[in-house]
Amino acid sequence: MNDQPINEVNARQGQVLDSSKRESMEYDVIIVGAGPAGLSAAIHLKKLSDEKNLDLSICVLEKSSEIGAHILSGAVIETVALDKLVPDWKKMDSPIKTKVKKDKLSYLGKNWSFSIPQILLPRLMKNHGNYIVSLGNVCKWLGEIAEGLGVEVYPGFSAAEILFDESKKVIGVATGDMGVSKEGSAKDSWEPGMELNAKYTLFSEGSRGSLSKFLIKDFELSKDKDHQKYAIGLKELWEIDEENHSEGLVDHSMGWPLSDGTSGGSFLYHFEKNLVSIGYVIHLNYTNPYVSPFDEFQQFKTHPSIKKILKGGKRISYGARAITAGGYQSVPKLYFPGGALIGCSAGFLNYPKIKGTHNAMESGMLAAESIIENFVSGNKDNNLDNYQKKYENSRVAKELKRIRNIKPYQSRYGALLGTLFGGVDMWLSTFGISLPFTLGHSKPDHKTLRKASECKKINYPKPDGEFSFDKLSSVFLSNTNHEEDQPVHLTLKDDSIPINVNFKEYEEPAQRYCPAGVYEVLTDESGGEPIFQINAQNCVHCKTCDIKDPSQNINWVVPQGGEGPLYGGM
Repeated sequence: MNDQPINEVNARQGQVLDSSKRESMEYDVIIVGAGPAGLSAAIHLKKLSDEKNLDLSICVLEKSSEIGAHILSGAVIETVALDKLVPDWKKMDSPIKTKVKKDKLSYLGKNWSFSIPQILLPRLMKNHGNYIVSLGNVCKWLGEIAEGLGVEVYPGFSAAEILFDESKKVIGVATGDMGVSKEGSAKDSWEPGMELNAKYTLFSEGSRGSLSKFLIKDFELSKDKDHQKYAIGLKELWEIDEENHSEGLVDHSMGWPLSDGTSGGSFLYHFEKNLVSIGYVIHLNYTNPYVSPFDEFQQFKTHPSIKKILKGGKRISYGARAITAGGYQSVPKLYFPGGALIGCSAGFLNYPKIKGTHNAMESGMLAAESIIENFVSGNKDNNLDNYQKKYENSRVAKELKRIRNIKPYQSRYGALLGTLFGGVDMWLSTFGISLPFTLGHSKPDHKTLRKASECKKINYPKPDGEFSFDKLSSVFLSNTNHEEDQPVHLTLKDDSIPINVNFKEYEEPAQRYCPAGVYEVLTDESGGEPIFQINAQNCVHCKTCDIKDPSQNINWVVPQGGEGPLYGGM
């Protein structure tokens, strides 16, 4: 057995038992992750390749069991990138059908709500011309387009290791071994991973990707940039009574139940067939270790204005994921020898809009164009500095620059006052006035927690089973599955830290920031030492633990390919 620990470059899944048994395949381009960015890159690459008679071989790896199964977003999408990628999409049988008809933004108190007049909202906050979709279904559709063009798409294969040549250039990835036991030995079903070599490798893993984070660190891609910021998004899909449904309504709120020191807000998106996407976004720079994003979300649904919509309805599914929210000043250098970061691996979210799909798609297309340019010019360095230049001159960079100060305002002045400052900033931007400064992010999210002794414990109400629910019944609706007899993919750098540091100082916040009940501190009546338990089979792959752990002791790596949540229609 090759018992190699996780190092600063490679995030190995489980154990690599015998890398010499691996087979290898050669491609021109490997894309890690079949999300909006990865699939857009693949489609655009293939189209441009055919136009230039290059006949490039392109492979997309996806860790979920099927395309779209791990995709979670609100989602309201702008079609500015899709219009360029698939110009005739409106004539096709696409899952993009529900056009936004009405915008609503409210401020909530405990038992009241105030609807903010639309005339007060800056133009860039409005959703005219956008569509309410299941982003998972959109990705499934994009995957079909990619395969129809000749792209090789392989769901169920986790990219677990980055491959380098002797000059430290990225030359591809290796998939994780299958059939490794919890103890690290080969089971009867053991199969070695596969090495996939490429001239270019694009990483489109989503927020806090297990390989992308090591690339960022190892190649110092965030040097001279602000540290990245994150949020956690929680979402449920409901089927509601017809009389409560308003197809095409985009309904956002802020305020209760969050304290002013915790930034976030809600969304309700009404799309076809009496379906409503309801969700909550909480920024991970909160300070009170007793905050539970899951419970804040469940409590929000008991507000009178929300209960009125959900009453008589049925909860269909549940999920959660981290969101990369640092914005313009936190976007890392995008390229490194042999490849580049695209989509949420780099962080192109428009924070105040809670929209990033259009920017992710465009980043994939820009990377594709850069690769094609290199093949046409005969560039043998595999350097994508042209992608960096394209981004800096793109609509994406301009969009992010316009709203770069909104999140720092909220961090400095609180959710309410910060939002007011941000609103003024966006109105000035509407009139072509750009403020001559860029505010930085004060602390990384794992450093914002105060000690438990300095904070007030939050007593969340018990779930009522009608509007609010517990974690385990929610995880059940995510269709999450992990084989128990495999190495735990939530690895600890130091087994003693959860109890000796995090529990003593912060009452072990992993018990609360995890939205799936993965982490528990077990105690017995005899007064023995508490035990930290990891229920890895519950993990919905949100990556919040990797981000918010105050000791940065948890390292999220990929489990066996094909495992995790199976989001249907989310």
